[in-house]
Amino acid sequence: MSTPAYDVIVVGAGIIGISSALKLQQEGKRVLVLDSKGVAAETSAGNAGAFAFADVIPLATPGIMRKAPKWLLDPLGPLSIRPAYAFKIIPWMLHFWRASWKDRYGAALKAQADLMELSKAALERQIQGVNGEHLIRREGQLQLYEGEAEFKAALPSWQIRKSHGVQFELLESPEAIANIQPGIDPRFTHAGFTPEWKNVVHPKTWTEHLADHFCRLGGAIQIAQVMTVKHRDHDVVVSTQEHNYEVGHVVLAAGAWSKSLAQQIGDSIPLDTERGYNTTLPAGAFDLKTHITFSNHGFVVTKAGDGVRVGGAVELGA
Repeated sequence: MSTPAYDVIVVGAGIIGISSALKLQQEGKRVLVLDSKGVAAETSAGNAGAFAFADVIPLATPGIMRKAPKWLLDPLGPLSIRPAYAFKIIPWMLHFWRASWKDRYGAALKAQADLMELSKAALERQIQGVNGEHLIRREGQLQLYEGEAEFKAALPSWQIRKSHGVQFELLESPEAIANIQPGIDPRFTHAGFTPEWKNVVHPKTWTEHLADHFCRLGGAIQIAQVMTVKHRDHDVVVSTQEHNYEVGHVVLAAGAWSKSLAQQIGDSIPLDTERGYNTTLPAGAFDLKTHITFSNHGFVVTKAGDGVRVGGAVELGA
């Protein structure tokens, strides 16, 4: 069966894959997106829909491994590892631990801050390019702290944000918090408010909007399971159950499945699966004014369509 000619295949139709396809299309490439389930059918439908450009600090910070046992022992803590997977994830954990050492932290911090600044500017161009302003919520983010000690421990991180140009206001009383978001339990005594924080109205809706724009400009999206990715001379052969596509370049944006595909072409990526959980409450459940982050609990509360989404925690379990 003959197949159309493409310059690039993007594997994965989530927010990263569709955004990559759009950018390549703008540069004059003929792009095909392949996904086993369709646009925003996995993680890009179930997340908090936030552009966390204020989060310039890497997760792999010095001393973080000392916190892990406490998190793992707490049944309501922000981290869990499935016992059956604990042994398999050791290589990834060693990579993560090494990345948290002080000799690497400075470079990682600069890299993440630079990436956030680049992405922040790129997002504004993307919103304008796809006429997407009506799908953006510019309502800021409230990061809550449970007591003065927790707040003071976080102050160095706010100074780091300040040094990288992040705009924020520190709030030191429940009354000040209530001026931005009424209804917060008074045990949350301090907060940091980042007014430039942005969310989409719903992560699936936003990704679908980008995909529609991509298709209107001549891009193609197909539901197909990518089986293999192989080098052939100067090209790459991407095989599904029905077709073999020979292209010049491939973008792997398949989330957790990118690792096994990358291994087929000789790239060993220290990638593992982070799974989060969420529930979405119906419209009217809570009068939410801004995106809320519960810093030491690993959860966020945000708007998702007309509802309110509560999500978070990290489970490492394949």
